Amino acid sequence: MNRTEFIIVTAIILLAAFALGWFAHWLLHRFTRIAGGDMAEMDNLAQSLHEAEEARDQALYYLEQREAELMNQIAQTEAELRAAMEGLRDARHEAQEMRDYIERMHAAS
Repeated sequence: MNRTEFIIVTAIILLAAFALGWFAHWLLHRFTRIAGGDMAEMDNLAQSLHEAEEARDQALYYLEQREAELMNQIAQTEAELRAAMEGLRDARHEAQEMRDYIERMHAAS
């Protein structure tokens, strides 16, 4: 191998090494950029998930409060209904007693 062939082979090897290094750098930069973009997207998704969980917790808390309030209203309404039914039963009994008394008074006269 003479001196010219050695220089040409060395130049080709150095050019191939440079091209391989440049390609590796480009490939690494490409994957790093994608991963960085994915991390930003994952951060946004995590933030959205956190906000959704907070909204869900607030909705559950509101529903529990509303359910307790409605159950209290139902209990009060049922108590009022029982009292009204008892009063109606007493009024009917008293009305029947009055009718019986009036009938007895008419029968005695």
